[in-house]
Amino acid sequence: MKIIYQSVAIVGSGAMGRGIAQIAAQAGSQVYLFDAKQGAAHSARQEIGTQWEKLAAKGRISPEQLTQYLSQLHVAESLSELAGCQLVIEAIVENLEAKRALFRELEAVVGPECVLASNTSSLSITAIAAACARPDRVAGYHFFNPVPLMKVVEVIAGLATAQPTCSALSDYARQMGHTPVAAQDTPGFIVNHAGRGYGTEALRIVSEGVADFATIDRILKDQVGFKLGPFELLDLTALDVSHPVMESIYRQYYEEARYRPSVITAQRLAGGMLGRKTGQGFYRYEGQQAQLPPEPPVPQVHEMPPVWVSSRAARRAELYQLLKDLGATIETGTSPSPQALTLVAPLGFDVTTVAVVERLDPSRTVGIDMLVDDASTKRRVLATNPATRADMRDAAHALFARDGKAVSVIRDSGGFVTQRVVATIINIATDICQQGICSPRDLELAVTLGLGYPMGPLAMGDRYGPTNVLEVLFNMQTVYGDQRYRPSPWLRRRGAIGLSLSHVES
Repeated sequence: MKIIYQSVAIVGSGAMGRGIAQIAAQAGSQVYLFDAKQGAAHSARQEIGTQWEKLAAKGRISPEQLTQYLSQLHVAESLSELAGCQLVIEAIVENLEAKRALFRELEAVVGPECVLASNTSSLSITAIAAACARPDRVAGYHFFNPVPLMKVVEVIAGLATAQPTCSALSDYARQMGHTPVAAQDTPGFIVNHAGRGYGTEALRIVSEGVADFATIDRILKDQVGFKLGPFELLDLTALDVSHPVMESIYRQYYEEARYRPSVITAQRLAGGMLGRKTGQGFYRYEGQQAQLPPEPPVPQVHEMPPVWVSSRAARRAELYQLLKDLGATIETGTSPSPQALTLVAPLGFDVTTVAVVERLDPSRTVGIDMLVDDASTKRRVLATNPATRADMRDAAHALFARDGKAVSVIRDSGGFVTQRVVATIINIATDICQQGICSPRDLELAVTLGLGYPMGPLAMGDRYGPTNVLEVLFNMQTVYGDQRYRPSPWLRRRGAIGLSLSHVES
């Protein structure tokens, strides 16, 4: 198949520019690297060549391919040398005025059919294109780092972008071995927009004193299957990248509560605690390895109290079976005895509120998260309320750890860690569908490929139950009185019928 763009220029030779140049050359294009900084493009070409040499040494490319790729990668000493290019991809600093100025310069150099694409992660394509005489040929082409490994690219149409421009960019992405997803020109596009639910809600949980960084990371990895916890991910991407994106999306959406940034990341950014690359972030790093605090030991409990389960507990039958399997003495009366450990399993509500509403003794009441079925998790999560006695907390911890499964005990809040984060992810994702930013199919693709989630947010909603997610959000909105938990109309409409039906839509 003939390569769509035979000559491609990359302006900006940082990590993103180098990655894009590498896959473009591998696809068969003649690639021209330009950087305003003296010598930067030459250094980038050498680094890309080193990457190909490593691939050749491992047998992933042949010696002939190595020679061919190197012959297709050129350094341009000035913008004027890009005159014959059919596509120019900008990968410079994330600054609107700098990008607008560059595109004005490029228009004076390249031919009338040349496509101008920006690798911006959060700036408006419409605003960038407004500086151009031909905004119809300007589009967003957002890759993810490291480009050769992250196989998704967002193709973004500004208000004036011609559809053939986006279609050609999508086809070229496939020729480079990537999966294109089409996005409307909105703050954060798909991936950075959908990703707001993971880190920002985890930061809120920490700020409320519910759990520490390591505990939250462990819970979300073991209960849901995320590859990295939110704080591990923030350390990997680095706060000098992540925090400005949080602020940008928040401001561009006119301070929408769902996207509110955290003072925690602002403070750490100011203090230079950026993550892995500085050796100190949410974790301390030695040789790129995070130094994790040990898990709290399982308490030694010599006499286990009987257990009574609330009649309103989520997955009550499953919880009863689990208690039987763990060898608990279960009370089945209409109310607990004065000696019983009282278990509640709320969705969205805090343990304190449930104890008060159900007229339970708060000192003996402990919550357990049952949003996710126990058989599919590697960790159980318990929550105490401010009045829970230490002996009851320890008894619950020891009981649920009897079969060797990990147990985390957190402080009381509206919704457990998993409930809050998962519901927020799904709510933001369905709001993206509501706004028509992308198709449901592209949303699922973008999130799984771009964020590495164990499943797309719509599939996540179906797995844990749309009605359960709605209950979590409604109840959290009641507990917090905060509009950030208001369910999206798209989620409310489909809550009773399931989210996967949306996959057949455009």
